[in-house]
Amino acid sequence: MENLNNKVAFVTGGSKGIGYGVAAALSAMGVRVGITSRNKAEAEKAAKEITASGKGEVIGIEADVRDFESQKRAIQQVTDKWGQLDVLVANAGVGHFGSIEELTPEQWQQTIDTNLTGVFYSLKAAIPELKKSKGYIFTISSLAGTNFFAGGTAYNASKFGVTGFTQAAMLDLRNYDIKVTTIMPGSVATHFNDHNPSEEDAWKIQKEDIGELVVDLLKMNQRALPSKIEIRPTKPPQK
Repeated sequence: MENLNNKVAFVTGGSKGIGYGVAAALSAMGVRVGITSRNKAEAEKAAKEITASGKGEVIGIEADVRDFESQKRAIQQVTDKWGQLDVLVANAGVGHFGSIEELTPEQWQQTIDTNLTGVFYSLKAAIPELKKSKGYIFTISSLAGTNFFAGGTAYNASKFGVTGFTQAAMLDLRNYDIKVTTIMPGSVATHFNDHNPSEEDAWKIQKEDIGELVVDLLKMNQRALPSKIEIRPTKPPQK
């Protein structure tokens, strides 16, 4: 997609964090973007902020990735408004951390339903439109999708799943000229898991860095497909 102006994107979990950074970067290139959140007011507030600073209009949509019908309605809202869908960014995620003994069944279910099943629902709902546009799908996995750690049973399981799911989907969809990439960030300075970013997070990847990466990938020649990308801070603090 050499010219991104007036393309249409759908970003789940776009009211803050990585999703916000990606939506802002796309809007700056003239892409029209639908962002989702389970909180309608937060989605609409973020959409107004991004529209004011970008070139492409952004709309906020209330939707829950854990509900397939909700995802279908959200994508329908985007296509009803703009008539097409060119880019999907399946970003929405949650994190529950603790040993297998501490983790509750409810925390496990919420993590898998949001981080893994939610990605499946997002792709499943978007594929018919992306086949028409020969579009691009991004999933946001994590370095935790290839590196396990103590206390990460639910999160590791969800992100290992996203990584494997995305690579298999890439093989399924490339014959339709749909590109599929999973991005696997390390430490990112966001509000994820109730963290409040501060100056102490300056060494971390910033949300706009992921946005810049998505834009760069969209501009690559159609013949080239980076299907899995790890991105980590250049110089983390020494332990």
